[in-house]
Amino acid sequence: MTIQLNKEAVKGGIKNTPCLWVSETRQSLSQELHNRPSVQIAICTTISHIAVRISPDQREKEFQQLCTLCARYNAPPPEPDACCYYQHFTGFQIRWERHLEFSSYTFIRSGISDTLFDSFAIEFVPQQWFDELAGELVSAVNVVLTAVSPSEELLCQAFENYQVLGSKVSSGRANVFTSFRIHSDGFSRLYIQSSALNAYQAGRLVQRLLEIETYQMMALLSLPIAKALSADVAKIEQRLVVISQSMALINDADDGKTLIALSHLASQTEQILADISYRFSATNAYYDLVCSRITQLKEQDISNKERLSEFVTRRLSPGVKTCQALTRRLDALTCRIERASGLLRTRVDLSIEQQNQKLLAAINQRGEVQLRLQQIVEGVSIVAIVYYSMSLLDYVLNALASVDLALDKTLVKGAAVPVLLVFTWLVMRFLLRVIKNQTN
Repeated sequence: MTIQLNKEAVKGGIKNTPCLWVSETRQSLSQELHNRPSVQIAICTTISHIAVRISPDQREKEFQQLCTLCARYNAPPPEPDACCYYQHFTGFQIRWERHLEFSSYTFIRSGISDTLFDSFAIEFVPQQWFDELAGELVSAVNVVLTAVSPSEELLCQAFENYQVLGSKVSSGRANVFTSFRIHSDGFSRLYIQSSALNAYQAGRLVQRLLEIETYQMMALLSLPIAKALSADVAKIEQRLVVISQSMALINDADDGKTLIALSHLASQTEQILADISYRFSATNAYYDLVCSRITQLKEQDISNKERLSEFVTRRLSPGVKTCQALTRRLDALTCRIERASGLLRTRVDLSIEQQNQKLLAAINQRGEVQLRLQQIVEGVSIVAIVYYSMSLLDYVLNALASVDLALDKTLVKGAAVPVLLVFTWLVMRFLLRVIKNQTN
């Protein structure tokens, strides 16, 4: 950290104010806290909100389309690395936010029509721009913010006779009505009635409601995947049961083939987990955000109306729990496969150990046979050496007889045989001992 002090001020006895050098990391982290400021919305306002799922390779196209819209209304474009953009256009305002998986566009226009949801805040945006919009539409909501309390007949007409949900929110300072349905215009609808909220509070309330609508759709993206994979996971579980039963038949089980089958099941399970881990983790994160935003609404009951929180938790929670249950099934399946593989490897190791013991026993038996043969060969070798030594002795005795030495050849040969046997045996033992010491 670098601190620059005003030296002249210090010498003069003036109170010194340090100048801190701000790093890029600190600056970016501080800016992150202010990237998405709340929009202030006055009462009697129409709002249209769409959320579009964007892939990484569509980011550039999305940015160019936003710049095209800005150029149409002679408005300054957003920065290339911006994640939030708010601007006043002719007749309406636009707020664009870029999130990790999706981008949202919020169009705000002052005033409401006499007929609810008959006019939209996006009417000034060309249809061609929407047709060319990058990404996949996730949610679309039209919002009416007014101070007029609606009658039951008006609500039925506005929400096309769908069941209307309602809650008092913001500690009773506003009423919210919705059906969480896609209506004939392709939009969901929100009716917010309040005369006690200021512009900032109204903006925060609208933002929370729009986030609930968007995040619950993003959370449910995993549900079709979970339903499609349930059958595959059930097949893997059934296959594991069959393999486990075959492992119990020790005499009939083919350990090699069984281990290969378990490895194949493990690879299938890990592949499924790798494919869904990100999507299902995102589902849990979005679900937590939905629950957080619902808590922030501070709901109170409206007579004869189901709360928004009751509907969301009752309808959204089962879908999220289905995804969580599939994840737990896959984790449990992985553990079962690992246990079965461990048991099979243990049995294979025991079988190999038994084979090794038999092999060592056979080697020891062969060693004993070879030792006996070696001892026999040593005995035969001693006899052969003595035999050939006696032949040499015979030559010596014949030579001595030629010089007229009175020697009894038969007696000398008979006496030499035991001496040669003992001497040869001693020499052989000595040589074997020397060889053994050298090898050790």
